[in-house]
Amino acid sequence: MHIAHFPSDAAPRWPRPVAALGNFDGVHRGHQKILDRVKAQADACGGVPVVVTFDPHPPRVVRPDKAPPLLMTLEQRLETFARAGVHGVAVVHFTPELARWEPEAFVDRVLVDWLQVAEVWVGANFLFGRDRLGTFTLLKALGEDRGFRTGNIEPVRYRDFVVSSTRIRRLIEEGRVGESAELLGHYYYLDGVVVHGEKRGRLLGFPTANLHVANELLPASGIYATIAVVGGVRHPAVTNVGVRPTIPREATAEGRLSAETVTVETHLLDASMDLYGASMRLEFVEWLRPEEKFDSLEALSAQIGLDCEAGRQVIAREGL
Repeated sequence: MHIAHFPSDAAPRWPRPVAALGNFDGVHRGHQKILDRVKAQADACGGVPVVVTFDPHPPRVVRPDKAPPLLMTLEQRLETFARAGVHGVAVVHFTPELARWEPEAFVDRVLVDWLQVAEVWVGANFLFGRDRLGTFTLLKALGEDRGFRTGNIEPVRYRDFVVSSTRIRRLIEEGRVGESAELLGHYYYLDGVVVHGEKRGRLLGFPTANLHVANELLPASGIYATIAVVGGVRHPAVTNVGVRPTIPREATAEGRLSAETVTVETHLLDASMDLYGASMRLEFVEWLRPEEKFDSLEALSAQIGLDCEAGRQVIAREGL
């Protein structure tokens, strides 16, 4: 898959590009429907399917105080686009200057002059240009005038509501990762590197990998059944997200408790290995229970044993 950056790279000169245009945070089922249509249209017209997306996320530039945490890093989005079978991705560097462009300027400079698009497909509610003045109606009119075809895809619904990145974020923030997977079309996952922790899990008989996470959005605090992917191998696991209230925090030199830091700690259920420095992908399958405070380390250790058994049952039930 070829990646081109606007405006720093030369025009990619893809043959008859059929473009999916949007932010695509999470690349959920609604986004996947757009990608499927783009691939079908490219096949029909002898073109190539491509994605046009933005980095950083436009709200980070336009209203940073209200910008939501993202479901995916740019690297994760690019990986997902490649798996989806698109030919190339145009990453538009979103700046305060670009945010002030009129919709016509974006279409002319990016879609027409730089990409020379044959078709552009968007979601039903996609808006673009200064103050989000660019609607699909305007995009269609500009396409008719500039010589490219346009289309929009109706939202995908799950139960009684529309699939959206906003709703998925809310589910993950509430720990409802099973429901979020239904909307995403895949389990929500974190990528990171295993770093040294305090090794307290090892003392309890359940060694854990402490993940330094690249993603912005963490699931709600609690215990989860997860899949840990290390070196391409999938391992059933149980993961704690939280501040470990079960273990007393240390006091500072002034006698104050140190600030709580959210950690992501994972215990592999089927393997024991040295993971320090290893890259790990952690897929969240199901929430098991909230974090709790225990009267003793023995009680905590017993509960972790129960969590591991619950995690095994979930992973077996899901056929993972």
